[in-house]
Amino acid sequence: QVQLVESGGGLVQAGGSLRLSCAASGRTYAMGWFRQVPGKEREFVAYIRWSSGSTYYADSVKGRFTISRDNAKNTVYLQMNSLKPEDTAIYYCAARSGVVHTTIASRYDYWGQGTQVTVSS
Repeated sequence: QVQLVESGGGLVQAGGSLRLSCAASGRTYAMGWFRQVPGKEREFVAYIRWSSGSTYYADSVKGRFTISRDNAKNTVYLQMNSLKPEDTAIYYCAARSGVVHTTIASRYDYWGQGTQVTVSS
């Protein structure tokens, strides 16, 4: 069992930046960030592999968000720049044991509790 704890959410003006952190109690193959707004499905944001550091992004955040990891701290980060009101959501980190990259939320094995990000216009 892997426990994930997110932190770093908050309120920011459009154009601003936030950095989310996700501390993991154990190591899996890869980590992902997702986000969700009420009434909508959970949406893929970014993905990173622990060993290689290879990454993958949703088109909606490419060029603005950066996912990274600190192997020594078992922590994954999501640096969010040039934030837009449409980025407002609860952000979740997730851990995946499988070795195939996926953007599908149901294929992730462990989830954090989520952290609210609100971008004002």
